[in-house]
Amino acid sequence: MNNNLKTGGQLLVECLQAQGVTRAFGVPGESYLAVLDALHDVPEIELIGNRNEGGAAYMAAAHGQLTGQPGICFVTRGPGATNASIGVHTAMQGSNPMILFVGQVGTGMKGREAFQEIDYKAYFGTVAKWVAEIDNVDRIPEIIARAFATALSGRPGPVVIALPEDVLTDFTTARAGGRVIVPEASASASAVVRIREILERAERPLVIVGGGGWNDAGRAAFKRFVEANHLPVACAFRFQDILDNNSPSYIGDAGLGKSPAMLKALNEADVIFAANIRFGENTTDGYELFDVPNMKATLIHSHMSDGELNKIYTADLPVHAGPNELFSALADTVLDAPWADNTQAARAAFLASIEIPKQPGDVDMGAIIRFLQDDLPKDVILTNGAGNFAIWHNKFFLYGEEARLLGPQSGAMGYGLPAAIAAKAEHPDRMVVCIAGDGDFQMNCQELGAAMQHGIAPIVLIVNNGTYGTIRMHQERTYPERVSFTDIKNPDFVALAKAYGFHAEKVTKTDQFAEAFARAKQSKTGAVLELIVSAESLTPGATLSDLRAQGLAKQES
Repeated sequence: MNNNLKTGGQLLVECLQAQGVTRAFGVPGESYLAVLDALHDVPEIELIGNRNEGGAAYMAAAHGQLTGQPGICFVTRGPGATNASIGVHTAMQGSNPMILFVGQVGTGMKGREAFQEIDYKAYFGTVAKWVAEIDNVDRIPEIIARAFATALSGRPGPVVIALPEDVLTDFTTARAGGRVIVPEASASASAVVRIREILERAERPLVIVGGGGWNDAGRAAFKRFVEANHLPVACAFRFQDILDNNSPSYIGDAGLGKSPAMLKALNEADVIFAANIRFGENTTDGYELFDVPNMKATLIHSHMSDGELNKIYTADLPVHAGPNELFSALADTVLDAPWADNTQAARAAFLASIEIPKQPGDVDMGAIIRFLQDDLPKDVILTNGAGNFAIWHNKFFLYGEEARLLGPQSGAMGYGLPAAIAAKAEHPDRMVVCIAGDGDFQMNCQELGAAMQHGIAPIVLIVNNGTYGTIRMHQERTYPERVSFTDIKNPDFVALAKAYGFHAEKVTKTDQFAEAFARAKQSKTGAVLELIVSAESLTPGATLSDLRAQGLAKQES
């Protein structure tokens, strides 16, 4: 027998090694057993075994968000693929590189509605950058290289690759190719000059920053550029970790629930420099904050993908450039900055906006966030899923230069715990804290099992108010006193966490938290702290009763 022969599964694993993959997430399935067999001989690739494909895909998406390299996920055909689709959608909206490998029926069975058969191109076509099926074992190196290039190029995002069983067991002499190198688009010299010219004529400029693809050098260059020119910076929804929040240029986030100070800055700006953002619904208040397609302010819009330029808002200066290359070119720019006083005022208004009033109930999340601000290490990684609980660390926590925030642009519940596990797997020496609501946590609480099995030890704070807080908030505003479907009867979270080997405690009073958190930090197996908060504390600035009264007044008017 030819000694160069290998199975498609072995060749696929060789290709992953060639691309620098060291970790993959997933749930085992019979449809890709040949890949699992090949991975048995490659301990250099760690397999994180998940409890649900949705959690696995979330972990892969979070890995992409944290590292800038594609998160790898393996799931079986049919139900495995459909479970994983939530992570694909999350990676797409978050501009995070990810590759989902899905088992597929054999090529001779396609089109017959075989057991668990799905047309993956049709199913994932609108939520992935590229969907492909490998129909010939010799093409595995070509398709894998293209998958990595597609996930990383332009606006980063997810790719789905279907793997028919017979292709994985076929033999081939093909070999893995070299590592894919994806160049970042550079700003032209004329674009850099025009950016300077537009800003020099501005009276009240504003930078809105966000998007994927940033590296440490790009963040540092961006910080140097905006601080040297006293430019005010607002971060798009859940991109607060791009600029040090202690910077004199940082004036808050332009996401959901904008403060009056932020709305003032957005409405009064005469030049908006949209740096690497895609103008999502939350940043634009449902596309009503700015006139479409031409906003009143002069718009400079830079993005690493030309597909995002002029997509919704027509730019006066569209700049096709990646953020790291662009701000490297702009880093040494120094302008007169007659707007410096406005920036200082906007910064002061932001700091005033994050003062937190005392909250109802025995556990005050405002006080706890202030404690965490002082106690957490500079390089902490905070994660969350979706819900009003995320307001606390999304709005009131100041992310320093080394801190990271992993949160879903898609507003997907259940992202926080898998993201924390993925982050802790990548950085076992850094503190990783997931902040979750009681409803949010239960979307993927079983992934505590994956953490237990692989010795991954994040800290999880469950903000338990016994209700789906965001939906309850809208319900009280729109249908006051008609509560339906939003209350939750929860399990014993402490007992559940202990069953998975985690240290766990229930915190019922604010002054208990500091000591409980100290014990959580000492746990070698991770920790879960259940914080019992009042449902009255639905938002930092409005109680449940306030929202209900607003809804009743609206009905009566």
